[in-house]
Amino acid sequence: MTALVVLPSGLRRIVMVLGFPAGYTDAGFVPFETFGAKVWMLTLSVLSELVALLTIGLVRPWGEVVPRWIPLVGGRAVHPLAAVVPAALGAAALTLLWANVPWWWTYPHDDMTPAGSLVVGILYQPLILWGPLTAAVAYSYYRRHRPATRGTIGS
Repeated sequence: MTALVVLPSGLRRIVMVLGFPAGYTDAGFVPFETFGAKVWMLTLSVLSELVALLTIGLVRPWGEVVPRWIPLVGGRAVHPLAAVVPAALGAAALTLLWANVPWWWTYPHDDMTPAGSLVVGILYQPLILWGPLTAAVAYSYYRRHRPATRGTIGS
């Protein structure tokens, strides 16, 4: 699911890399026409999607045992905290990073067309869910892999 909430914004950036203004005015799009900007947008889109796809490891077997094809550590069990701590920190960072997205339309976007501002706001809204979804699968992973508790008092 996390990979799907990241997809709309990434596809929009790829459209921009291909030379389409994707909601910007002609003047507003100029900074995005440089080679460096295109490399950055493409890199950001690919890396965001790859990071989002990593959450699948929290619900699939390769999140419990390192795949054999990985040198030096392949085939070893993943220590639960080695998966939970980065996922929890990432969830917190993503939640903070995208917390202002619901208020997209309250900020001025002078370099965008009115329709572009509306569409971009809609495409970026799913990012609000990225952090909480990551937190949910990290918590689920933790619950499934926490050490077994010994008998409790009174039982």
